[in-house]
Amino acid sequence: GAVVVVSGPTVIGPVLRAARPNARISNVLMWESILIDPIGALLAVLVFEAIIAHHGSTGLNSAVEVFLKMLGAGVVLGILAGQSLGWLLKKRAIPDYLHGVVALGSVFIIFAAANQIAHESGLLAVTLMGVWLANMRDIPLENILNFKESLSILLISILFILLAARLNLLALKEVIISGVLLTLVIQLIAQPVKVLLAYDGKELNWKERFMTGWIAPRGIVAAAGAPVYAGQLEALNYPKAHLFVPLTFALIIVTVLLASFTARPMARLLGVSEKDPRGILIVGANAFAIAVAGKLKEWGFRPLLVDDEYRQIQAARMAGLDTFLGSPVSEAADRQLNLIGFGYLLALSTDAARNLIASLRYDPEFGHRSVFTLADGSSRKTSARNRTAKQHRRLHLFSEDATAGSLLDKMEKGWTLKATGLTEQFEWVQYQQQFTAGFLALFVLHKNGKLQVINSDQSQPEPRAGDQILALVAPDVAPTEDAH
Repeated sequence: GAVVVVSGPTVIGPVLRAARPNARISNVLMWESILIDPIGALLAVLVFEAIIAHHGSTGLNSAVEVFLKMLGAGVVLGILAGQSLGWLLKKRAIPDYLHGVVALGSVFIIFAAANQIAHESGLLAVTLMGVWLANMRDIPLENILNFKESLSILLISILFILLAARLNLLALKEVIISGVLLTLVIQLIAQPVKVLLAYDGKELNWKERFMTGWIAPRGIVAAAGAPVYAGQLEALNYPKAHLFVPLTFALIIVTVLLASFTARPMARLLGVSEKDPRGILIVGANAFAIAVAGKLKEWGFRPLLVDDEYRQIQAARMAGLDTFLGSPVSEAADRQLNLIGFGYLLALSTDAARNLIASLRYDPEFGHRSVFTLADGSSRKTSARNRTAKQHRRLHLFSEDATAGSLLDKMEKGWTLKATGLTEQFEWVQYQQQFTAGFLALFVLHKNGKLQVINSDQSQPEPRAGDQILALVAPDVAPTEDAH
């Protein structure tokens, strides 16, 4: 029980991405998975020491002493290591390209040092080290986070393969029924009791509490810990100790499959699933950005315009739009912008440098394929000294010629935004023929409610009947079928 109490962020993360429960459920499950790993390791050692005490002559006092020693070593070393590494990063004492390597080396050293002082205290120490570091202010963690993402995928994949390779399939077959029954006990009894004891109904409603108890996959920590204790239990001639590893793996397999196949339907059934993102963060509040935001709002989206020019923000507010006065990459933006439910970034500022910086800042937030910026014209420059490097470019909105200056110039000449619906009688071909004087397609709202951002770097599927097109249209064009 102590070994399989852990879940872990490496197994919870993919399940949450697939199930997409609301933010409150996701936050609870993710933080529980982070904190339960070291707690589970401590519980496992405490129970194991109690078993040794029962079989030997050391007594329970020895088990408690070992537990307190583990707790002290893990907490002290973890906090000291986190504070020390954070201080070095804050003082820029470590080159940027070495942030990930130094952090990884520190983890190894602290893990080994803590285990040297008290067996199995290393996991608690490195977990506290990470939590302490993450909660320090003004610490550059981007390089470490990027390094961690790549490294964790590689190491966890290898570790699972190595652990599974040692598994006796005949023994697994022997305990699979027991594993299913154990899963049912955990899922239908232990998890609901845990949730009832942990929440009083104020933070989460009953549907959210049910969902929190339903998602309970076990992962890498249980898989890695089981063989260690199984070997020592076998040395003590503990009854059926040889079944400990296959039973643990059976539980992992069943809980992961159960969470993977049922979490998303269960979240939808209870009405606690996160809807498709409807929020759109727009950098810049010029006339074109305000017009685009207004049309997107009419389509049911939630645009938020960010600009540090008060007059432009005031104009956006007068248009009934949500705004944020300040730089999109400021500390105030980091603290105050609530981006839950936001899925896109549109960099529409007249300042090309600001568009670039904002796109780089929010790329990890929204993903590379959901961050769009206006072209700055540098891609047409022949000199490599003047072209923006490929690794810094993001998806260009609308077309390579659609710069902020050209779009605002068109609006000054009378070009307007028009939303037009396609029908069986008025399809994409007829639409293009209708706007012979000139148009620039900006967005497509598909009939299933999904927004497609027209850009120059991706192949564009043709809109179909039932879709709506938002385009910047020349002044002498008057479509016969507008806003169907």
